[in-house]
Amino acid sequence: MGDGVELKKQITLFQGVAIIVGIIIGSGIFVSPVGILMHAKSVGFSMIMWSVCGVYNMLCALCYAELGASMPESGGEYVYIRRAFGDYPAFVCLWINFLLICPVGIAALSLIASLYILQPLFPDCIVPPLGQRLIAICIVWVLIAINSRNVKWATRVAIVITFCKLAALGLVIILGLISFVRGGVDSFEDSFEGSDFSAGAIALAFYSGFWAYSGWSYLNFLTGELINPNRNLPLAIMISMTLVISVYLVTNICYLAVLTPPQMLESTAVAVTFAKHTMGVMKWLMPILIAVSVIGTLNGTALSMSRLFFTGAKNNHMPMFMSTIVHKFLTPAPSLLVIMILTLCFQSTDDIWFLIEMEGFGFASVLTIVFAGQVVLRYTEPNMKRPITVPIALPATLCVVSFAVVILTFYQKTTESLLALFIVGIGTVLYCFGNRWHSKPKSIQSKITAVNVFVQKLLLSVVPENESELIFD
Repeated sequence: MGDGVELKKQITLFQGVAIIVGIIIGSGIFVSPVGILMHAKSVGFSMIMWSVCGVYNMLCALCYAELGASMPESGGEYVYIRRAFGDYPAFVCLWINFLLICPVGIAALSLIASLYILQPLFPDCIVPPLGQRLIAICIVWVLIAINSRNVKWATRVAIVITFCKLAALGLVIILGLISFVRGGVDSFEDSFEGSDFSAGAIALAFYSGFWAYSGWSYLNFLTGELINPNRNLPLAIMISMTLVISVYLVTNICYLAVLTPPQMLESTAVAVTFAKHTMGVMKWLMPILIAVSVIGTLNGTALSMSRLFFTGAKNNHMPMFMSTIVHKFLTPAPSLLVIMILTLCFQSTDDIWFLIEMEGFGFASVLTIVFAGQVVLRYTEPNMKRPITVPIALPATLCVVSFAVVILTFYQKTTESLLALFIVGIGTVLYCFGNRWHSKPKSIQSKITAVNVFVQKLLLSVVPENESELIFD
């Protein structure tokens, strides 16, 4: 490659694994055990649900590995849906990520991280909401600044934070295993007693597990920057998922070796309650480690999602300035800036779980379209080069399961789901205005151009010279 202004491949297999693990292991394993146990109603059934959720997400990741290796472009599911179904379905996917999955997820997680950062300072009272929001804003600003300055810094942050969160889980595992060896097995007696096998309970338990494992798809947004993606993408996904599933199952066993099911159900963050019972005067350390873990998820989300919006802008599905990179740093700072602005808007809410539930509905909807597209591509493009091929029954089955999750989520969380559909409707109007209305009056087009030029001048950003090989530095 020459010395032109373009984005370069430099994410290794190790860094890819660190990014995925860093995104997946966020707040889920520290909070979700309560949700799964609450709906499953028994220890044994909750462990089964953890395993089922892990296997489901691993199978999803296998399908994404095929798609990513077959179409090694940055943009992930947006690229796959566009290839299978065309322009408008791809835009819907992009819009859902743009307004539901990315900023909503970052806003919720930044508020969770700031809550745990401040919790040791307010051990016996409620954390002030204003202080929580201010810390959340600072976290997002710092992470966006790092990602805008240098991708290597962002990946190094991901590696450091991944080791920190594995260390936090390692602490839980060591203390839990010590308790287990010393006879902490009461929680496992009659472990299936009182299980709730109803469809509604299973759906809600699955939803909590789904949240805990989410994030495995984000490396596909960075495929264009991954060194040797045909080899390293599937390897990174499988190594990461195997590691996460194993760690999650062992961690849940260790929680239950120390805490009884009622104690877990009374906890809003089971890891903090665990620390109170095992770490003595050092119990303040656990909230800090949880906060670091969540910040790692935020970092990976910003790193990967900015590439999705960058790719969408190249196809005229986002404002043109989002398809530019900063000349000095060769990073997609305009896309990152938009993510930051949207995130700040969502951070004003007081209901974190409302945000999480809305994000979950959006993600399940995107998965349904992706797996349907994967089946379609097998018939419309049978000769496509596929370094990895999964049985066609797998994406077909996952499409049905994902659609069932969408329907169940709509039934259980109607308000959040209707709001999500309303947001998609707004996106459709904007799609018609920006993408399908080709003969705009000069007065309107000049204003759009002026905005794009202003942002480019403000950030000193340019269109990459080699658009056929767009890869980030």
